[in-house]
Amino acid sequence: MMAELKSKKSSLFHKLAPGILIAATGVGAGDLITASIAGSNVGVVIAWAAVIGGVLKWTLNEGLARWQLATDTTLLEGWNDRLGTPVRWVFITYLLVWSVFTGGALISACGIAGAGIFDFGLSAQSAKIVWGIFHSLLGLTLVWIGGFALFEKLMSVCIGIMFGAVIATAIMIDPDWSAVAGGIVKPTFAKADTKFVLGVLGGVGGSVTLLSYGYWIREAGRKGMGGLRDSRLDLAIGYIMTSLFGVAMLIIGSRLELKPGSEGIALELAAQLEGVMGTFGKWLFLFGFWGAVFSSLLGVWQSIPYMFADFMLIRSGADSKTRRDIDYTKTKAYRAFLIALAIVPILMMNLSLQKVQIYYAVMAAMFMPFLASTLLIMNNRTQWVGKQFKNGILINTVLALTVLFFGYVAYLKMVA
Repeated sequence: MMAELKSKKSSLFHKLAPGILIAATGVGAGDLITASIAGSNVGVVIAWAAVIGGVLKWTLNEGLARWQLATDTTLLEGWNDRLGTPVRWVFITYLLVWSVFTGGALISACGIAGAGIFDFGLSAQSAKIVWGIFHSLLGLTLVWIGGFALFEKLMSVCIGIMFGAVIATAIMIDPDWSAVAGGIVKPTFAKADTKFVLGVLGGVGGSVTLLSYGYWIREAGRKGMGGLRDSRLDLAIGYIMTSLFGVAMLIIGSRLELKPGSEGIALELAAQLEGVMGTFGKWLFLFGFWGAVFSSLLGVWQSIPYMFADFMLIRSGADSKTRRDIDYTKTKAYRAFLIALAIVPILMMNLSLQKVQIYYAVMAAMFMPFLASTLLIMNNRTQWVGKQFKNGILINTVLALTVLFFGYVAYLKMVA
C-alpha cells in the first residue's frame, strides 16, 4: 500500500514536473534579493507585482508550448524555419554571451550560499570561490551521469527545500496578513516605487530559461491538445509557486532594513533574520537560499545545452524527424556546451555578484520582448499552427503588453 501511494505521488510530480522545473529554474539569487530589497523599501503593498509577473511568464511559456505542440518543432526550429536563418544566428550569439554572465551569477550565488553555511575558516571571498567551483562541478557531474531522470529527482528535493524554507520563514515572521492580501488584490504604488515594482515584475520566473520548457515537455512525451492542457496546468502550478515565493520574499524583506549594493546581502538577510526569529530562522533561510540558487544552477546546466545541441543539429541540415528522434543529452554538442557552461563562467567569480547581476538583468530584459514578439507573429498564423492552436484575443493582449513592458524595462536598464 505504501509503495503504491509512493508511486502515485511520484507519477503526480512527474506529470507536473516540466512546469514546476521551469518556474524553479527561473528563481535565482537576483530575483530573491530584488524581492527582499523591494519589501524592505516598499513593503507588501506591491505584492500584486509578483502575481502579475507570474501571469506574464505563464503566457510566454504557454505560447511556447502551443507552438511546439502544434508543429512538433522546438521554438528554435520555428525561428529558423519561419523567420529565417539570421534569427537563429542572432539567438545563438546572444545565448553564448548570456550563458557566460548567467553562469557567473549562478556560480557566485552558490558560492555565497555555501560560504554562509560553512566557510572552512577561509575569508569570505575565498570561501565563495571554493563553494562556487564545487557547486558548478557538482552540477556538471550530476547532469552528465544522471540524465533527465536524476535531474528531475534532484530538483524535486531542491525545490522542496527552497519553497518550504522560504514560505515557512515568511509565516514565522507573523506579518499583517490583511496588508499582504491588500497588496495582492489592490495594485497601487507611489511613483518613487517604480523601480521596485519593475524589479519584482521582471524578476519572476526567468528569461532565456523559459525555452527549456519545450525540451522538457518533449522529454515528457506530450502531444497535441492533450499536451497543451497538461502544460497549462503544470505551468499554472509552477508560476503560482513562483508568485508565492516572490510574495514571501517581500514579506521577509518588509521586516528588515536592507539596501541594494552589497554582494553579501543574502547573508545580511540571514543575519537580520536571526535577530527577528533567532538562530533557527537564520539557518532556515540560509538553506532556503541554497535550495533556490542550486536548483537554478542545476536547471540551467541541464537545459541550456539543449539549445546549443538543437542549434547544431539544425545547422547540420538534419530533418525535423531526425532531430525529434535524437537524445540531445547524448550528443557531442550538448556535452561540450555543458562542460563549457560549468567551467568558463568560473572566470567571472572575481567580479562582484552585483555587477554580474546587472549585466544579466540587462540581457534578460532584452530577450523578453523578442520572445513575446515572435510568439505574436508565429502563433497567429493559422497556416503554421492551425486554427485549434492559434492565439486568442486575451493571449494576444497579454503578449502585446509583455512586449511593451519588457521593452520599457530593457530601455531603462540600458540608460541606467
